[in-house]
Amino acid sequence: MAAAVPPDALGRRVACGTDYGTVRYVGSVSPTAGIWLGVEWDDPQRGKHDGSYEGTQYFKCRHPKGGSFIRPNKANFGVDFLTAVKDRYGLNDKQDAQCGTGDTVVFGTKTVEFVGMDSVAEQQRQLNKLVDISVRECAVSHAAQEEEISRTCANMRHINLSKNLISSWETVIAIASQVQNLETLNVSENKMRFPSTSTFTSSAFSNLKILALNQTEITWTEVLLCAQGWPVLEELYLSSNSITVLERPDNVLQTLKLLDLSDNQLLDGNQLHLIAQLPRLEQLILRNTGISSIHFPDAGFGCKTKMFPSLKRLAINENKISQWSSINELDKLPSLRALQCNNNPFMNTEKNPETLIQLIIAKISQLEVLNNCEILPAERRGAELDYRKIFGKDWLEAGGHWNPEKNKPSEEFLAAHPRYPILCLKYGAPEEGELKRQQPLTLKNQLLTLTIKCPEKPEQKPVEKKLPESMTIQKVKGLLYRLFKIPGSDLKLSYKSSKLEGKEVELDNDLKPLQFYSIESGDCVLVRW
Repeated sequence: MAAAVPPDALGRRVACGTDYGTVRYVGSVSPTAGIWLGVEWDDPQRGKHDGSYEGTQYFKCRHPKGGSFIRPNKANFGVDFLTAVKDRYGLNDKQDAQCGTGDTVVFGTKTVEFVGMDSVAEQQRQLNKLVDISVRECAVSHAAQEEEISRTCANMRHINLSKNLISSWETVIAIASQVQNLETLNVSENKMRFPSTSTFTSSAFSNLKILALNQTEITWTEVLLCAQGWPVLEELYLSSNSITVLERPDNVLQTLKLLDLSDNQLLDGNQLHLIAQLPRLEQLILRNTGISSIHFPDAGFGCKTKMFPSLKRLAINENKISQWSSINELDKLPSLRALQCNNNPFMNTEKNPETLIQLIIAKISQLEVLNNCEILPAERRGAELDYRKIFGKDWLEAGGHWNPEKNKPSEEFLAAHPRYPILCLKYGAPEEGELKRQQPLTLKNQLLTLTIKCPEKPEQKPVEKKLPESMTIQKVKGLLYRLFKIPGSDLKLSYKSSKLEGKEVELDNDLKPLQFYSIESGDCVLVRW
């Protein structure tokens, strides 16, 4: 017996085994008999042709081998949302009828017997308890009858509808409009049609705070049209779509705190300027978006931009950023605290990964977390001091001077090192002795002459030691154990710089070398226990 074809089959999403596709044709295919479905498959390898058969083009595909014909009985057009929920949570009617008991209810003078009424009531109670519902990969294609969902699942707050057979945004609205307090919705991996005009605004998403639309083929224009119905949305996930061009979100998305645009190939970094005025945006994820530069033209050297006023966390990893000037620009963001920037070409400009991290830390003043690692105060201080020394010669040659009246570094230098003047104010201009050309790395040149004191044990005389700058704090403690007969685990180390009077820096990481803390010959190591 031939399977019935839904009247709205054209454009519907179908499943055939584990493969998903969209119906592009319904009808006969000469010279065969019967009805065929022409399907454009999500995975082109599932297909055989471009929608043509023996010289006749029945439908079109984006991939030359993305289509094929199947019989209707091979296609799964899906089920309604409520059926999927009952099947997913083992509460379908068939089970109820098998395990239920009989009961009667009187309507006026008529007595009606209900089979399995106890079980149906229990099922209703169980469905009403559900707050988080996941029907991922349950072949959901349409909503249930009007108000049936709201009667049955009154307490739903969070719904996962990802990877189903939803063909249009209207279906999502039909489901959501029956969930009064919907807060989280995931409809990712549903290739659906979105409205092209703002005909009306639905109130279905009036309480929605988190929405995932990854891999739905939505465009940014469609996002802005739909966003008119998301008045309190805080998190929007749009990974792996067809978004290449952005537009200014006027009067929409004003409550947004997180935006994920990863795996969309944006035309250029200037596209970001169009979303830069989102007032509450705190986290922006731009992983693998193809951007090669970042620039905030409204702010000069050492100034803060008015763009992205609330942005605290930024992910730009796996992009094409090759110039350090883009990292300099990030210091203009007034609220930036966390950055992910791995796998960009500029990361290959330094062979020493430790130096690379130090450069990024020194260039972005307010950064607290870099590539998911917390930046400790001592690490920031060491990075800024090293940066000040490394580029000291360049500063002098560009017109820098210890005398403030003669200190006039060139525009070119300031463009490359916009934080350098601030670091000179913070730590003082680098002294000539610090800026000697780097000598060959012989053991002699790497030895630090340090004075070791015990401030709480005045009877212990200061000791002078020559230690390799690559020596870890843990090994220094081992040396001091032999010197003072105090277990290394009981020792607390810090140091005072001969150039920064009154400041004491704790040596708090046993695995770091002395050079990590920018300790120099002539400094004093303080030992306490």
